[in-house]
Amino acid sequence: MQLLRLGAPGAERPAVRTDDGRLLDLSPVTNDIDGAFLAGGGIATAREAVASDRLSPIDDPGDGSGLRVGPPIARPGAVLCIGQNYAAHAAESGDPPPKTPILFFKHPNTVVGPYDDVVVPRGATRTDWEVELGVVIGKTARYLESPEVALEHVAGYVVSNDVSERAFQIEQSGGQWSKGKCAETFNPLGPWLVPANEVEPQKLRLASSVNGEVRQDSTTADMVFDVAYLVWHLSQYLVLDPGDLINTGTPQGVALSGRFPYLSSGDVMELEIDGLGRQRQRLVDA
Repeated sequence: MQLLRLGAPGAERPAVRTDDGRLLDLSPVTNDIDGAFLAGGGIATAREAVASDRLSPIDDPGDGSGLRVGPPIARPGAVLCIGQNYAAHAAESGDPPPKTPILFFKHPNTVVGPYDDVVVPRGATRTDWEVELGVVIGKTARYLESPEVALEHVAGYVVSNDVSERAFQIEQSGGQWSKGKCAETFNPLGPWLVPANEVEPQKLRLASSVNGEVRQDSTTADMVFDVAYLVWHLSQYLVLDPGDLINTGTPQGVALSGRFPYLSSGDVMELEIDGLGRQRQRLVDA
């Protein structure tokens, strides 16, 4: 089952794609796919509504060729990001693998749809891509006892693009990374949310390309800290709320490595993760 949101920005309506490929209107079940829906057992309710055949079909492919596909969750309360969580990416950045998770934040308004344009900020010179496994929280997590219970607090998984402006991030940072992470449109998300019990998060291939040329091709098995550890670890420092998004880090193959040119207006990024779908964005100038 895949949960998605269709329509213009701010006017998306919830939908569900069934295992046999039908696209159904989820509006009878919820007004939106948000923290309240996830915390209130919304995924189970959606499954029941599909099984009981009480949802109407939507005459749209849901792939961006018809109605706009929005981010699969409504604006999250927090977007938490893990830096250098693949050893090879840390190495191409000139650093050893971290001994503890590196945390930074993106502004929630960076989250846009999987096919929306990405805006290159004014003054940008080193805009970069990052395919990442996104983790959506479904149940409040605070001071979790162990990583073993952490995945019980995950609602599902998404494809996330942690777009970065490296000059802002590194040269103009003042010691933090968020200046290079928070420009508008800098977190395309989706196309859909897949429920957690349908995904093995450490067995996923993830890949990216720019203008049709492969940039990243790796697997979540290469994470330094796995999803369960990250959710547990973060819960020791902050409260994770339903609907929050965790970007779990990117593998090697970004422009920061020096092996590829940075992005510019007109370039096209494509990103995918096994079972979670494929997204595509064109870059435009602010």
